[in-house]
Amino acid sequence: MAKLSHYDETGRVRMVDVSAKAATSRTAQAHAFIRMERATIRSVRALRSPKGNPVEIARIAGIGAAKRTAELIPLCHPLALTHVDVSAKLCQNGIELTSEATATGPTGVEMEALVAVSVAALTIYDMCKALERGMEITEVYVVKKAGGRSGTYVRAGKRVKR
Repeated sequence: MAKLSHYDETGRVRMVDVSAKAATSRTAQAHAFIRMERATIRSVRALRSPKGNPVEIARIAGIGAAKRTAELIPLCHPLALTHVDVSAKLCQNGIELTSEATATGPTGVEMEALVAVSVAALTIYDMCKALERGMEITEVYVVKKAGGRSGTYVRAGKRVKR
């Protein structure tokens, strides 16, 4: 049976010891969606946000945040990322965000990919809140991860039509 890895036998919180694990190429992709009104999307398309281009600022914020994941998540290992990217797709009812993180190391990069899309979504909210306060950040999840002892994981399920 699987167990939580961040606890020892006595239930005490610990950082997982990865010193015996081989350094292998690791990749992860994550997803987030920020639901917003059509008028807000039209403003984003026209780059009429009061604070500038929210999509491009969000991309940069997500990339920067991925590089600082270990500072944000207490028991996360610091990794030397070799690649991070965030992309955005404007849809009818919001903005779909995806990220990809890559590193060679003894542990995966899922947290870095999740932090990237989460901070990108929060940045879009911040950039667009003057236009709409009711935006929703939803559907934050790992799409795929590869590398390491546990192999490849691909999220099952249907994609939501936008």
